[in-house]
Amino acid sequence: MRFAVPPRLRALAVAALLIPVAACGADSGSGGSRSGADSGPGSTAHRAGFPYTVTNCGVKTTYDAPPKRAVTLNQHATEIMLALGLSRSMVGTAYLDDHIAPAYKKAYDTVPVLAKEYPSKERLLAANPDFVYGGYASAFDAKDGRARDDLAGSGIDTRLDIESCAKGKVTLDDLYREVTEVGRTFGVQDRAAAWVKSAKARVAATAARLKGVKPVSVMVYDSGDKAPFTAGGSGIGNEIITRAGGTNVFADLPKSFSDTSWEQVVARKPQAIVIYDYGGTTVAQKEKRLEDDPVLKDVPAVKNRRFAVMPLSNVVLGVRVPDAIGDLARQLHPETAK
Repeated sequence: MRFAVPPRLRALAVAALLIPVAACGADSGSGGSRSGADSGPGSTAHRAGFPYTVTNCGVKTTYDAPPKRAVTLNQHATEIMLALGLSRSMVGTAYLDDHIAPAYKKAYDTVPVLAKEYPSKERLLAANPDFVYGGYASAFDAKDGRARDDLAGSGIDTRLDIESCAKGKVTLDDLYREVTEVGRTFGVQDRAAAWVKSAKARVAATAARLKGVKPVSVMVYDSGDKAPFTAGGSGIGNEIITRAGGTNVFADLPKSFSDTSWEQVVARKPQAIVIYDYGGTTVAQKEKRLEDDPVLKDVPAVKNRRFAVMPLSNVVLGVRVPDAIGDLARQLHPETAK
């Protein structure tokens, strides 16, 4: 599945809209009132709401206090932590899909990078983490010694982004749950609540802009030559398309990502094609592949050159999703752009 295949390229075009909530409100707890500055290993432990028990992807964990030495693997896990103002609780990070969002770059630069891709188990343990947060299931690959059970045996708690273990369709409620549970785990539930409130407002603003607009039929072109690799109906990418005023022509595929056939693309006649921008194949190369294929010449999206572009980091379960919905809506329905 796609979650095991980073890296990707290209930063979010609307990253300026991302709102870091480290400064949202004040935290209260046994250590008294604190400002919204990044909490971390050197700060007084925030005990309000602890012990906290959560079940994540089948693993039940009780936290008596916030983790103090977190390592994040994969970009969307990293950016959730940074959006919650937790850089000082991080002792390492690894495996970006593309450039870190500008809103979080300053905080990100304070966190040690353990490896360009996944660190070896030895390198990971050398950082002495008490918590590892993975974005993709591949972050906890057993053959590399990073299985969640193995890390637990070393006294390390873990979390996996819930899109990687979801059963059924992933929605915005899953995103809000992900951010809320991470906030609870680190004792910054007020920051998480502020982020969720902001996210809901941005999604609502896009919905208001699209009121009365007829949805556009959409196919995602992730990759593939002999057969296209596309977005199915289970992942947050499908939700983004729907919220942006589109209908995914492959929403009936019961996976987040799936192979299909060019014959099916022709039969389903998408009005627009959303190209996922990442890796070594450029957007221009992907467009050329679509336009040069005689089989696709009568597909409305190809015939009318109606292409939209999304960095892949926008379409996984992370803090970029609310603005990604607005970005895609502007591309699918430019007449509504403000």
